[in-house]
Amino acid sequence: MIDLLAKIHWEDILKNTGFIILKIIVILIVFWIAKKVGERFIDHTFTKVKGKKAASIGRVHTLERLTKNIFSYVLSFILIVILFGIFHFDVSALIAGAGIVGLAIGFGAQGLVSDVVTGFFLLLERQMDVGDYVTLAGYDGVVEEIGLKTTQLRGFDGTLHFVPNREISSLSNHSRGNMRALVDIGISYDENVDNALGVLQAICKRIKEENELIIEGPDVLGVQTLGSSDVVIRIIAQTVNGEQFGVEREIRKAIKEAFDEHNIEIPYPHQVYVHKKEQERDA
Repeated sequence: MIDLLAKIHWEDILKNTGFIILKIIVILIVFWIAKKVGERFIDHTFTKVKGKKAASIGRVHTLERLTKNIFSYVLSFILIVILFGIFHFDVSALIAGAGIVGLAIGFGAQGLVSDVVTGFFLLLERQMDVGDYVTLAGYDGVVEEIGLKTTQLRGFDGTLHFVPNREISSLSNHSRGNMRALVDIGISYDENVDNALGVLQAICKRIKEENELIIEGPDVLGVQTLGSSDVVIRIIAQTVNGEQFGVEREIRKAIKEAFDEHNIEIPYPHQVYVHKKEQERDA
């Protein structure tokens, strides 16, 4: 055993091992530099695109993130191939084997294929862009990233949802075109409806002059429904996209202040308690 160990050329082994480690370190440094340079080039390219008036900012962000993902995948594959080459693996056989394995996985992983196909058509048809407020797969939120496999959706409570593209059977995009602000306000049956309509119309006129986010209206449509304890009056307005909720809150606040000023009652639930007298016990 000692003679066998003595015959091993430890110096050559250490030199070869050190050389391989050095090559791996150099390759990793080159990979890191190439990734940073590539990402900066992509950022610079899409920054120029953002400066064009015809370019949609959300669309540019979507394509920018997708390009970075594809670039990262390609660069990682090249790194793996080079590392296998250092250890004298047959790269061509590796690529051929990867193709066969990929084909087998393709038959087995139909869900993955469905994700990729759906993601491709989401991008091709521009159904949504990064930054859009959408409803999909039972979630509401703002799109943060659209990939070929998953879509990342940021909920309004801060939760980040990773939705497989195959689960997006229907999609509602709330960020295309102007939005509608809708406010229903109830008044008591004892109030004068015409008087309340006049107060509401004055509120709408003032808000329209003060708020630049309102494109059309707000207008008082009139009595919407006759509830069990109130008369419901509806107000609508067209707003800049994404600003409808803020406009609705502003209208409600103004209505409350005006109704307090004009002594117009906003109904609220009333409860009536009936106390029965305790029956006299039989003597």
